[in-house]
Amino acid sequence: MHEWTKTSPTPVRIAFLIFDQFSNLCLANCLEPLRAANTQTLSLAFDWQILTPDGAPVLSSSGMQVLPHAPLSALTPCDYLFVTASYDHQKHDTAVTRRALRHASQLAQVTVGLDAGPWLMASAGLLNGRRATVHWDLLDGFTEHFLEVAAEQSRIARDGPMMTCAGAMSALDLTLDLISDHQGIAARLDVEALFIHKDPPVGISRDQKSVRDPLVRRAMSVMRDNLERPLPLETLAGRLSCQPRTLDRRFRAGLGAPPGTVYRHLRLASARKMLEGTNLGVAEIAVRCGYESPAALTRAIKRQFGATPSRLRSRR
Repeated sequence: MHEWTKTSPTPVRIAFLIFDQFSNLCLANCLEPLRAANTQTLSLAFDWQILTPDGAPVLSSSGMQVLPHAPLSALTPCDYLFVTASYDHQKHDTAVTRRALRHASQLAQVTVGLDAGPWLMASAGLLNGRRATVHWDLLDGFTEHFLEVAAEQSRIARDGPMMTCAGAMSALDLTLDLISDHQGIAARLDVEALFIHKDPPVGISRDQKSVRDPLVRRAMSVMRDNLERPLPLETLAGRLSCQPRTLDRRFRAGLGAPPGTVYRHLRLASARKMLEGTNLGVAEIAVRCGYESPAALTRAIKRQFGATPSRLRSRR
């Protein structure tokens, strides 16, 4: 069952283990959504550190140097360990690395392999008897080399405490799923809106991944086009040629919240963007987001975000 919002008393702890010649795009597609989730929720929902095998700086495949927080040996218990490798993964596949990964995986609730990271995980025996994927350029060699692993050509594969991911764009999907799992669908939609909302469609849109029900997707599109004058549920359902109770049921099943809650969230998310990104006054923003007065908008923002409009604006 999907949950619209979630809270956790403690941050989700994530360790990123990066090897020399790693893909910076792969790492950024994890870090930036997590950073955005913290920003959107006004909390430390996710806490992460960067590790390298020996604590020394490493170079990405594009030549960018990254200074880690600590060596892998300093890892303490965490929720997720992301193993991030790309080029030169076979050079990193040593007995020392295999021992270190086996020990590190015991400290993590879930171990995640990104790009060529699953190769190192498989070599350490972490994927034996499990389903897994890897960057598709490596899939044939991976299949031949690791006979104990059920390799598949998928974007993301999860089997027990092991997750594997095919590459940079799949890493974005995986991270958005992680945000949904720990902060709810609302947080995921807010993060998606920062990066990919209204981008030209390429293949299957990201919105189709987070909102699978086509009726709910169409309804949300109508909602976004009518923020200034919010439509009653009956009018919204009429535009979609369905009954209000059908729309309510599909929203609750797909997003874990009724249409009114989602509609209000979209309006307040738009108001927040204006507060943080423009110099429009609160009165003008209230009109644009369908609130009858600045005071009504202020009350709604405080309930939704736990902060006043002036505090949100000061964060710019």
